[in-house]
Amino acid sequence: MSDLVKRSLSLSGHRTSVALEPEFWAVLDGIALARQQSFASLVASLDATRDPERPLASALRVAALTHLQKSVKAPD
Repeated sequence: MSDLVKRSLSLSGHRTSVALEPEFWAVLDGIALARQQSFASLVASLDATRDPERPLASALRVAALTHLQKSVKAPD
């Protein structure tokens, strides 16, 4: 199992840290690149639209998973 990697950033004027597996960070970095936005901007947009009951780390994992699911083509 992968070790968690912690990243720190500012959200709504407050510093926060999120720990995720490197594989999730790689997908999230790819999403930001594809959308031509900064990583901080991507996380801020995901944070703004998440259910307040869902932890930020969980919301980021779900966003990465959803992105990958959309990129997988259904068999013909």
